[in-house]
Amino acid sequence: MDFKNRKDLVFIILAGFFVTNAIVAELIGGKLIQFFGLFTQSLGIILWPIVFILTDLINEHFGKQGVRKLTFITVGLIIYTFILVTIGLNIKAVNFSPVNDENFKIVFGQSQWIMVGSIIAFLLSQLVDVSVFWLLRAKTGNKYIWLRATGSTVVSQLIDTFVVQFIAFVLPGKWAFNEFLKNACWGYSFKLLVALCLIPLIYVGHFAIKKFMGKTEK
Repeated sequence: MDFKNRKDLVFIILAGFFVTNAIVAELIGGKLIQFFGLFTQSLGIILWPIVFILTDLINEHFGKQGVRKLTFITVGLIIYTFILVTIGLNIKAVNFSPVNDENFKIVFGQSQWIMVGSIIAFLLSQLVDVSVFWLLRAKTGNKYIWLRATGSTVVSQLIDTFVVQFIAFVLPGKWAFNEFLKNACWGYSFKLLVALCLIPLIYVGHFAIKKFMGKTEK
């Protein structure tokens, strides 16, 4: 295996986990859970910290073009998933189906709202993330990985959290506006806390990728 193929392999692996986490988060997002009895969030929120790490790793090793291309690909695949779910919702189940039409609609009908919200929020937040990341990268060079990783997350996830939760839960009438503000603020705080806790893993990921790719890295 030559160095070029190693770099391609790293990108494929990162992209695979990136896309998988994004799509699975959409599909499971209709289930609401409580954190510490204080606030309610979509179950999908537990997968987004992984996307944070992957975005930073791709930003660092493949540049802004790598993140942007992968963002557009992921948005396209979420739209494709939305179409497939819509088709599934409009195909009638047989009488002996263990999952009837009503239950299927309850689960995946809500997922459709989450997908719509996520397409808009994900696209906006990722483009903001990459811009802030490279602004900080220009100021810090190769130093302070934690600063550009966390700084880009602080800004991008503010957009992502409020946009997706408003579209997914306020527009379909699941949450009142004051409930949305409370949950979105808590959700944003949760994402920031997780982002800080994941800083050591970002360094581990950078080290592992640099060691594996070796001379390929510029």
